[in-house]
Amino acid sequence: MSKQINVALIGNPNTGKTSVFNQLTGLKQKVGNYPGITVEKKEGICKLPRGLKAHILDLPGTYSLNTTSLDESVAVELLLNKNDKDHPDVAVVISDVENLKRNLLLFTQIKDLNIPTILVINMSDRMSRKGITIDIPLLEEKLNTKIALMSTRKGLGLDRLKELIAEYGTIKAEKSLDISVIEPEYFQKLKKTFPKEDLYKLWLVITQDVNFMPVEKKRINEDASFSIKTKSELKRLQQKETILRYQYINGVLKETYKVDTAAAKGFRASLDRILTHKVFGYLIFFMILLLIFQAIYSWSELPMDFIDELFASASEWIKNTLPPGMLTDLLAEGILAGIGGVVIFIPQIAFLFFFISLLEESGYMSRVVFLMDRVMKPFGLSGKSVVPLISGTACAIPAIMATRTIESWKERLITILVTPFTTCSARLPIYLIIIALIIPEGTFLGLGYKPLTLMLLYLIGFGAAILSAMVLNKILQIRSRQFFVIEMPNYKLPLGKNVAYTVWEKTKSFVLGAGKIILAISIVLWFLGSNGFSEDFHKADEIVAERIETQGLTRYNQENLATTLANYKSSLNDSVSAGIYNISEKAITDSVRVKEELLFQNALHQEIASHKLENSYIGLMGKAIEPVVRPLGYDWKIGIAVLTSFAAREVFVGTLATIYSVGSDEEETIKNRMAAEINPATGKPLFNLASGISLLLFYAFAMQCMSTLAIVKRETNTWKWPALQLVFMSAFAYIIALVAYQFLK
Repeated sequence: MSKQINVALIGNPNTGKTSVFNQLTGLKQKVGNYPGITVEKKEGICKLPRGLKAHILDLPGTYSLNTTSLDESVAVELLLNKNDKDHPDVAVVISDVENLKRNLLLFTQIKDLNIPTILVINMSDRMSRKGITIDIPLLEEKLNTKIALMSTRKGLGLDRLKELIAEYGTIKAEKSLDISVIEPEYFQKLKKTFPKEDLYKLWLVITQDVNFMPVEKKRINEDASFSIKTKSELKRLQQKETILRYQYINGVLKETYKVDTAAAKGFRASLDRILTHKVFGYLIFFMILLLIFQAIYSWSELPMDFIDELFASASEWIKNTLPPGMLTDLLAEGILAGIGGVVIFIPQIAFLFFFISLLEESGYMSRVVFLMDRVMKPFGLSGKSVVPLISGTACAIPAIMATRTIESWKERLITILVTPFTTCSARLPIYLIIIALIIPEGTFLGLGYKPLTLMLLYLIGFGAAILSAMVLNKILQIRSRQFFVIEMPNYKLPLGKNVAYTVWEKTKSFVLGAGKIILAISIVLWFLGSNGFSEDFHKADEIVAERIETQGLTRYNQENLATTLANYKSSLNDSVSAGIYNISEKAITDSVRVKEELLFQNALHQEIASHKLENSYIGLMGKAIEPVVRPLGYDWKIGIAVLTSFAAREVFVGTLATIYSVGSDEEETIKNRMAAEINPATGKPLFNLASGISLLLFYAFAMQCMSTLAIVKRETNTWKWPALQLVFMSAFAYIIALVAYQFLK
């Protein structure tokens, strides 16, 4: 069995750390959370020379070990805690060739922890264009380390990095500098109090307040010879440490790192002036969003239709192939229908993540964050709130976790509470299928009505978040003196592998995460829809047959039957007139009579299935809540779907797919079934403009996600805020949907 070593990848944001991680691990990686905390943990396996294997851990991006957020604390605690199973045998610090000075601050801190440390200088392909030259052998000597010069874009330097990791034992674990010189007397007393502890590790434990090392702070308090530092005094010493490190770094780079400034300026500054312009910047961002939504609709139409028809055909094949019975019905009407209701949206979800990944990889998203900071300030939000609000378009859960970078508790709380208004990818299946049913085809200024509607829903969600933040700002009386600081990374062409990994991981997470819930709910819904206890359920065949004998088919089925027969007869007559068929008038009449009998039997079967469904367990539950949802334009089936979607928003479509499939023998897609659904009270399609807009607005504002509530509870450490959030958002959504339906109907 080959030996396995732990390797920690660490670096500043925007240095290409994710690209290095992806190249080292390929698809042999997994994403989870650190035990006990909702911080993303990315890890993978890499094969090294000489039969070694490396367990690669991608630590959260951090600028230094002087932490300001929970994400950064995770990195510090892992580096300090030798008892952790993931404690690294070797640390790999990823740096950017254009920002080497800043990146080396973190490098010197990690090296001072006596961990063998390798320096990766990434984006080396930009050196000649930026007029940069580096004396690598001299830099290795000065920093007392090994260096891998890499370009993840061009695939250069990966083998060199693997070699260095495999030979980590030859790298001396020596400190870069002695930090005790910033205040000798204090550090001397500190060392005297804890003679067995490493001085720099001890310093980090005191300043970061981590509690896993055998350092008894009570002993410090009781030691009369040791003076306790206040937080402000510790901050002052940290600043002195940072200045000391930069003095060391400046000395090293003065001899090893040269930049021809004439070759380094120009394009980026010009592009920044346009993309962050106070007028054109917003117009460009708006146009990019419009193009993205247009592409999502245009490019995904064919694969979506294919998936929809595939699941409909598969359901029909199961019913025709397997013997009749409960298992066949469960597979065809429960599991397959429910999952198919979500899988159909894979193309659009994948395209959404594809475009988000392109914007992030290119460096444009940081400009958007900077641009939107101007919008945030008047509403009492921190500039850093923009990151969770934008990332909320993917999922509210990691977006809420991203608020940890906001130092002010009140600003962070406001951001947590308003982020669920941002339209997440889980709402996308609902939006897409409702828009497809109620918005007509057509274009405005070359853009389709449907993508424009989708764009408007995203803007409504963002607007609701901003206005809610303004209200909370008044209520909570937030006074913030913080400044918004963000790094503007260099522009770069998105790396294909990184985009592909992101799309794969995010789409897989979406499908598997929703799939587990949908599978369980589909089985429950199928059982509740296929069984009942009343006489109306068990004698549905007799009751419906008797009703049809006295009253005839429902008005919708009568009109549908008459229209279909008229079209069929007209088609036959046209074929005879054109000489395609040579049949008599009697033969035409007989053919129409046979067709009428088949249509009648189908309609009879549908009405029996509908009667049984209304009197099944789920039908009775739906009828009980129907008075609450009827004013919004919904029937009991939509009401059930709204309730089940509290587990996850995307379950709405899966629920309707399951309900409409129970008892159905027709090979129809979920979209066709929803389009054919009739409101018994009006005799018109259930999904019309009024009810459709009501549904879209309800889901634009409603919480409808218990996972988000759980994360809010975890981040705020109380049920108070998620409970208020649920009540307010649900009530607000109900009122808006009610007003919209009553106005439009």
